[in-house]
Amino acid sequence: MSKQDAAKKAAKQAEQAAETEKEKDCNAAEQPQAETPGDEQLKKLREQLEQTAADLAKQKDLLLRTAAEYDNYRKRTEREKTMVYTDATADAIEKVLPVCDNLERALAQQGGSVEDFRKGVEMVLSQLNGTLEKMGVTVIGQQGEPFDPEVHNAVSHIEDENLGENVVAEVLQKGYRIGDRIIRHAMVQVAN
Repeated sequence: MSKQDAAKKAAKQAEQAAETEKEKDCNAAEQPQAETPGDEQLKKLREQLEQTAADLAKQKDLLLRTAAEYDNYRKRTEREKTMVYTDATADAIEKVLPVCDNLERALAQQGGSVEDFRKGVEMVLSQLNGTLEKMGVTVIGQQGEPFDPEVHNAVSHIEDENLGENVVAEVLQKGYRIGDRIIRHAMVQVAN
């Protein structure tokens, strides 16, 4: 074989080797690359991230709705509380108005004796006490009862052997309570 033939043969073999290499590269480009374990784990992590983001959005929406519901509840209860207070006040005033009417009638009367006037005031006072009783208001403070700082306000002390120790000697101003709530403490003079 001549040198020329050997060179041609070597060139042909090199050409064939280059074509084979080219075909391998083309085939590799056409076929998808096999996923590596790292790629699969990355894909799972991305899916988890998307799911977590969706869950977070749901929780945020739920939180906003709950906050709005609470705000509406707070406003509604405040309105109801104001309404209850207004209704209770109106009810109490409605019960006291007849007493005011009778006082106005008494003042409008011309003439009459002092005794008639006194009798009229006593009747109005009786009506007012009856109204307070219907509203659940009770009087606090009776002469001779034991002194109780929860319901009495001692404004003075006297020495009196007949009354005993820590006893109400005189009621200077009646106190009032409704249920367990003290509206006004009784102002009293306490013995010993």
